[in-house]
Amino acid sequence: MARKDALLKITKTLLGRRNELRKRLGVELNDLGTVAGGDVADAAFGASGGEMASQLAQLESRELAQIELALARLKQGRYGVCDLCEKRIPVARLNAVPYSVMCVPCQGQAERDGDWLESHAHFSWGDVKDPGHDRDLDFAAVQAELGQ
Repeated sequence: MARKDALLKITKTLLGRRNELRKRLGVELNDLGTVAGGDVADAAFGASGGEMASQLAQLESRELAQIELALARLKQGRYGVCDLCEKRIPVARLNAVPYSVMCVPCQGQAERDGDWLESHAHFSWGDVKDPGHDRDLDFAAVQAELGQ
């Protein structure tokens, strides 16, 4: 029961962060298209500011994609299950990185040895299965609670 409550809390956090990123990205993308008038110094400052805004938008866009994947995994009943070893990802890791798809040992091994990841990726995204973990997590109820 404690895991279910923790996953509901993480789901609310993911939905809140997704909404925040969507708003920020919409504003930042609109701001990137504006060009300020002024002298050469203003143009140079604006260009470097635009570059930073572009890089930030790229990072936030990547985070948004990871959050969307995590929410899709929730709907599939696969959230909190390691893609490689099929074991439950500890709640502490999900609290730290809520869009984790690997447990700490598998993530560490994958970072140390890229070939290890290929040899252990025995799954096919088309064949995603639900081992039955946390089936009682009601994603629709969380969305309704948050007014989604």
